[in-house]
Amino acid sequence: MKKNTKRKDIDMLPEYDFHHGVRGKHAKRYAEGTNIVMLDPAVSKFFPTSESVNNVLRALTDILRLRRKRAA
Repeated sequence: MKKNTKRKDIDMLPEYDFHHGVRGKHAKRYAEGTNIVMLDPAVSKFFPTSESVNNVLRALTDILRLRRKRAA
């Protein structure tokens, strides 16, 4: 099989090797939906990881649940 040496995409460097790549490997999971949230840069300085964001949001949801119980 003849190897095509012409570069069609200027962003693809010659050292990129997709020889063992699998087309559509993550397509099903992606089609089911993603949950990506973009943080403001000022906020991301305080919460640099998804774990830190999740910890704060869990604490906040606990507070909100307590307030709702007290209001009821």
